[in-house]
Amino acid sequence: MRTQSLVQMLVFASSLLCVCLIPAKAQEKTASLEEIKSQVDLEKTITALDTKLFDAYNHCDLKAFDSLLAHDVEFYHDQGGVTLGRQKLTESVKNNICTGDTQRVLVPGTLKIYYMKGYGAIEMGVHRFLHPKTEAANGTGEASFVQLWQCQDGVWKLTRVLSYDHHAASPKTSRPNLK
Repeated sequence: MRTQSLVQMLVFASSLLCVCLIPAKAQEKTASLEEIKSQVDLEKTITALDTKLFDAYNHCDLKAFDSLLAHDVEFYHDQGGVTLGRQKLTESVKNNICTGDTQRVLVPGTLKIYYMKGYGAIEMGVHRFLHPKTEAANGTGEASFVQLWQCQDGVWKLTRVLSYDHHAASPKTSRPNLK
């Protein structure tokens, strides 16, 4: 009985420690659509969502990635075709990205964010895909993207994605400043 109590206390203490060690960035609350009062607020919110989404993508955190997708998400890729639904898109990331050889980096200065009344926001930009393990063979790819974010009951979900104009990044710009 005493051993069981000690084990329970240790489990409780370790779970409490885990909660306390979650980075502040992961604990940040994202503003709801009603709380957004300016373009700066909108840009801060959508930039944070983009960061969360691609941190999960880059680290193969499928649970976090999946949590940011609408159940009926639609993903349109000019070279890969159409992927419909949260489960299928998460599965695709698991099968194609979780090899540890693809990292998405937003190209600085390309992000544009637009308010969509009563719905959420449109996010547009250019991103690069680095291949740290096989860089010589795969090079660095670049593509444009459009993402549609919906805020419903204070929760933001990615509903539509267009990923297009995939091409090799020019050698001069293939390594973004990662400060």
